[in-house]
Amino acid sequence: MTSRAHTGVRSTGHTDERAPEDCPVREVLDRVGDKWSVLVIVMLGRRTHRYSELHRAIDGISQRMLTLTLRALVRDGLVDRTAHATVPPRVDYALTDLGRTLLEPLNALDRWAILHRDDIRAARERHDRARDPRPDGT
Repeated sequence: MTSRAHTGVRSTGHTDERAPEDCPVREVLDRVGDKWSVLVIVMLGRRTHRYSELHRAIDGISQRMLTLTLRALVRDGLVDRTAHATVPPRVDYALTDLGRTLLEPLNALDRWAILHRDDIRAARERHDRARDPRPDGT
């Protein structure tokens, strides 16, 4: 039996077959699987940050993308947003207790990536050489 998405992937035979949008793993990965969310969570795992600090620290993120990412993380209960009634206004972002539970798996992924980065690069080079019929690679 093929999956409901008709990808050609065989069913596991589980009786708890759900539509893809009902999959809890997919739902979580949609949030924490994107690079911006991971970077924000890692930064906030170190300490509370202001918006401008996050924007400066996360290379390549636009203001719009940082705003959208923070809103989604707040909505999902992973980040707390605290607005202080000061002049100028100040907003702090911090991980919630739920957000802190992500630090262990993200740190494990970071350790794995560091440990296997050279292996992956070597595998890519082997793959690319095997696909290139020219002996000199030019």
